[in-house]
Amino acid sequence: MSNTTAPSNSAVWIPSSRHDLVVGPAPYTRPGVGQLVVRNHALAINPVDRYKQLGGNALYSWVKYPFVLGSDLAGEVVEVGDGVTRFSVGDRVIAHAVGVEKVSNSPAEGAFQEYSVVRARLTAVIPESLPYERAVVLPLAVSTAACGLFQKDQLGLEYPSLDPAPQNAWLLVWGGSTSVGSNAIQLAVAAGYHVITTASPRNFDYVRQLGASLVVDYASPTAVAEIIDAMRGKTMAGALAVATGSAGACLEVVTASEGSRFVSVATGGVSFDELDRDKGMGWQLPWFGLRLVASTMPLMVRAAMRRAQVKFIWGSSLLGNEVSTKLYGEYLPAALAAGRYLAAPEPHVVGHGLDVVQRAFDVQAAGVSARKVVVTL
Repeated sequence: MSNTTAPSNSAVWIPSSRHDLVVGPAPYTRPGVGQLVVRNHALAINPVDRYKQLGGNALYSWVKYPFVLGSDLAGEVVEVGDGVTRFSVGDRVIAHAVGVEKVSNSPAEGAFQEYSVVRARLTAVIPESLPYERAVVLPLAVSTAACGLFQKDQLGLEYPSLDPAPQNAWLLVWGGSTSVGSNAIQLAVAAGYHVITTASPRNFDYVRQLGASLVVDYASPTAVAEIIDAMRGKTMAGALAVATGSAGACLEVVTASEGSRFVSVATGGVSFDELDRDKGMGWQLPWFGLRLVASTMPLMVRAAMRRAQVKFIWGSSLLGNEVSTKLYGEYLPAALAAGRYLAAPEPHVVGHGLDVVQRAFDVQAAGVSARKVVVTL
């Protein structure tokens, strides 16, 4: 494409802090070293995308408006930058877009547009048999799960493969039917671990399909005791806390069990969803910050007293380490091609076109279970 006229591009812009999204023209940006340009065919909505709109500068404070948000995309490669050897024009791919990350801080790298610039190391080829609207549920969720499971400063588990060696250890995933939980279960099983997870009873069969060996109702008042009892005589590989406020429960389990006393936390003790975008943020954000600290500090003290570790995950941190290469470059393309990895959870397609993205935000805010909100292009 370098010798042809660049195509026109449109994007979903957030014009200013806590503003509604608007669709408008956007520049087409050529790929740099290690980058690709993807013509997007499907986008998925993550809570963190909404939280930037909801919380304004409380999140990703370095972002300058107007900006293009979005982390999950699936589409077709239209241009390949220097140094990229794994991809060719025409490849069908998924990618974790990192426009809001400080190392990028670029609207061109946001997902919510027709043509996005993406990092090759956060991109994977998908098979012809996998529709874009199903594949697009994966990127940020699989990245976040992989950061927690495999990074050396997190749980540091063995990497997944198509022929894993049995590890004779159990991982607790609290929140198995969430997007991150759905991928954490599959990745851990593909690395040779047994998984015990929590879900609502209606999703028990779903998480078992993903590979969970044992499932407990997260709403049961005896859930922690049930998991501790189930783990007697077994070795823990650690815990991944996905559901809001679940880190404390995970800490109880790992400190009452044999093996790793490490809890990797994907979600804090309070949620941005508790904020009301229709009300002023002058008092809401400080109160939210106080509650976040109040929920985190006692957890850290308890962990220290019990000689355990609790660490929060940054879902894009794999960009700077080997986890991205192992996941997007090696395991995921092979597993998807072999039909050994499910694009989970199921997509909930709310419409077609960029002008649907704000409505998709609202649908996700209203709540979905074992599904991910998707827009097709």
